[in-house]
Amino acid sequence: MRVASPDLEQLVGMLRTMLLIRAFEEKADELFALGRIHGTMHLSLGQEAVAVGVCAALRADDYILSTHRGHGHCLAKGADPRLMMAEFLGKETGYCRGRGGSMHIADVRGGNLGANGIVAGGLPIATGVGLSIQMRRTGQVCVAFFGDGAANEGAFHEALNLAAIWMLPVVFVCENNQYAMSMPVRRAMRVERVSDRATAYGMPGATVDGMDVVAVHEAATSAVGRARAGGGPTLLECVTYRYRGHSKSDRQRYRGRDEVEAWRARDPIARLRARLTADGALTEAEADALAAEASAAIEDALRFAEAQPEPDPATLLQDVYA
Repeated sequence: MRVASPDLEQLVGMLRTMLLIRAFEEKADELFALGRIHGTMHLSLGQEAVAVGVCAALRADDYILSTHRGHGHCLAKGADPRLMMAEFLGKETGYCRGRGGSMHIADVRGGNLGANGIVAGGLPIATGVGLSIQMRRTGQVCVAFFGDGAANEGAFHEALNLAAIWMLPVVFVCENNQYAMSMPVRRAMRVERVSDRATAYGMPGATVDGMDVVAVHEAATSAVGRARAGGGPTLLECVTYRYRGHSKSDRQRYRGRDEVEAWRARDPIARLRARLTADGALTEAEADALAAEASAAIEDALRFAEAQPEPDPATLLQDVYA
């Protein structure tokens, strides 16, 4: 299915969203270092093109299932940075009333059905959502984001197989960031590409440069269009990289500085900015202004979140099911 490339206005919008995601995560990293975050967190710095390229191919009423590395997915699906930051700081007015925190943010009204701390945990849920869409005949699509490590979980195989059998409107998006915690993907599977596994389930599979938002968007648009038209699921692998460790407890002894810098040289934000300035869609000053705008939005979100109330300890057992 051949699709048109995004126009310059769309690309500027994608750059704006990628900058917002990066500003949020850089601030998150700073807040963690200051001891202001409960628990741990997982950053997707470097992976912004995947979240943005895919979500830009969706309708507002489409769904996504996210992962423990889910800040970017949530923002790319249109979440309010203020409510995200409030959730991140554990405040009552956050998306999940401060109960989800960094790793379990959901924005159900916006179509984000939630991040999941269980590796591959969102995949069977996405298949269930796809069945619901099919039965209700709403023409929606569900996207399931997951990492390369999740591709070796049983839930991955079961979810893809069932989605293929029933021709469900689901797009399975693997963010192959090269490591499942510290396990290199090349040591975890014999196939060259995660997308090669699509053949076993009778669905299309594609691998794209996950550091190129245009390549991601074009592939996602094709897969989403196929799903919406009744053509069934697709396995889309986006080859990308996380600049930071698996989590804040990761000492990163499994990779060297040269490797990280080589991937940073392909930075998705810098690549899109260079393209837009070269095409005349943005001047350097306008590109700088977009970055400043993103930073200002996150500072505003932090001020908002800091002013919000903490959850009442008396509500600790609310919404807990026995």
